[in-house]
Formats: sequence, C-alpha cells, structure tokens
Amino acid sequence: MTHDGIDAMLADARSRLTRIDAETAYREALDGALLVDIRPAAQRAAEGEVHHGLRPLVVERNVLEWRFDPRSEARLPEASYDVRILVLCQEGYTSSLAADSLRSLGLDATDVVGGFKAWREAQLPTAWRRASA
Repeated sequence: MTHDGIDAMLADARSRLTRIDAETAYREALDGALLVDIRPAAQRAAEGEVHHGLRPLVVERNVLEWRFDPRSEARLPEASYDVRILVLCQEGYTSSLAADSLRSLGLDATDVVGGFKAWREAQLPTAWRRASA
C-alpha cells in the first residue's frame, strides 16, 4: 500500500466526480436535488446555513454513509438510488471525499466547489440559526 498523502487522496476522489459550482447547486436544489450540509453544528452556527426554504438536510460527516445507504437500517427516508445528492462542506474539500464515498455506495452524488463559503459569496439564500433561550 502506498501513502501519497491527503492531496493525492483528494485528487483521486475528485477524479470520479463532476463537481458543480454554487449557482448550479442552487438550480439543481430548486429542481429537486437533495442538498446535504455535512458541516459540524459549531461551524453552521458560526458561518450560517443554506436557507431552510431549499430544504437542505444536515447530516454530519461521521454518519453520512449510514444515513444515505439505501440498504442501511440507519438510513434516512430520503436515501435512494434515484435521488441526486449535492454535498456541501465549508470550503469544498471534505465534501469531495464524502461525495466520492457516497458514489462508491452506488449513489448519484457530487459536491459543491468552494462549499458554503462559495454559496454565501454567490449571495444565494442563507439563514442564521437562532440561539436557544
């Protein structure tokens, strides 16, 4: 086994993806694709979220495969081989690895170039979660 480092691992994962920009992700979400935010709660609280009107799913990275594998007992109701999955992280690195992992399960998945940062910079719909009282 060779150990080429994370940059090689990321390049390998991305070689199997047709990544999309934030504007394309927005249009696909409007057309029924499932936008999945894999960022941790603290990052979503600090940076904001995709607006709830687009019905993004928040599934943290550590449980992603179990929630989306249609054969898993822990799957979400949305888990299907027929749904397009758009994975979003903060800057578009972790999401590439995650989308590639979902593709290895047989799912139609890709990620958003630049992540939520690019989404926000494109002035696409966002929201801030209110702190609990």
